[in-house]
Amino acid sequence: MLRKLLSIYENSILFPSQPDKLSEQYYYFYCEAENEWIGIPKIEVSEKELNLLKALYKTGEFQVSRVTTAEKAWNDFLFLHAPAPHIHTETFIRLIQFHIKGNDVNQSEIESALKGFFTEDVIIIWESGSRGIVIEEKKQISLSEEELISMSETLESDFYVTISFFIGKLNLLSEQLRSKFILEKEYFSFAITKLGNPTIFTFERVLPAYLAHYLPKELKQRGSQEIIEVFHDDPEMFSTIKVFLENNLNASLTAKKLYIHRNTLQYRIDKFTEKTGIGLKDFYGAFTVFLACMLFEQNQFK
Repeated sequence: MLRKLLSIYENSILFPSQPDKLSEQYYYFYCEAENEWIGIPKIEVSEKELNLLKALYKTGEFQVSRVTTAEKAWNDFLFLHAPAPHIHTETFIRLIQFHIKGNDVNQSEIESALKGFFTEDVIIIWESGSRGIVIEEKKQISLSEEELISMSETLESDFYVTISFFIGKLNLLSEQLRSKFILEKEYFSFAITKLGNPTIFTFERVLPAYLAHYLPKELKQRGSQEIIEVFHDDPEMFSTIKVFLENNLNASLTAKKLYIHRNTLQYRIDKFTEKTGIGLKDFYGAFTVFLACMLFEQNQFK
């Protein structure tokens, strides 16, 4: 029964046992028949729906970890439609979302480690026991994408978890920041459920797959069908071309990542061009083939 709510409230979280790490922006409900708990974002539940859920399920009233005034202000702004936190004029903010997969996630230890990598001045708020947001002002921003990857690998080694980041755009602190965050949150949720293992996600990396996923069925069948047929016949060709495109057509880097000789890589690229008549060094050709890669990959994981 609770599992059906996952399709209604897509940002909800199912727990196999009573959750011990909680967030103020979630309602928690318990189903005795299934012995499961679910957390549903408050922002997604109307008053009428809340009353119905309370009639159907036992509600969870737990002690939530203390938060600072700044953390509460940001939490209320992003999730409860409160006014933007008052810092100072012309403040630019970067929101970095993170998602942790692993058993026994220790929030306090991971938060301490994150602040060690960023700066002590960043604000971290938790959406749930496994998901949160690092809030940076422009003057605090120090970590590059490569450094975030390195940090992720260190955290995985130290805490035996897998952690993914979505690096948000730098935006002026205003009421519009909330709507931009909600959109970035949607992209991140899509990425961690549909795009597999990458550590770092950005708008640019997620958008092509996002658009491909939501294309109408007719367009999916019509677009790039000949390329997709080549990938069906030769899955090795697909992985080669996808990695080549993802690495900005850098043959040396692609060959290194695929553990093949550059001559082998060039042979596969030439073979692909021969079969499809599409050159990858042309922008339009590369775009068309990358879209076909997204469609093919999504079809494989249905």
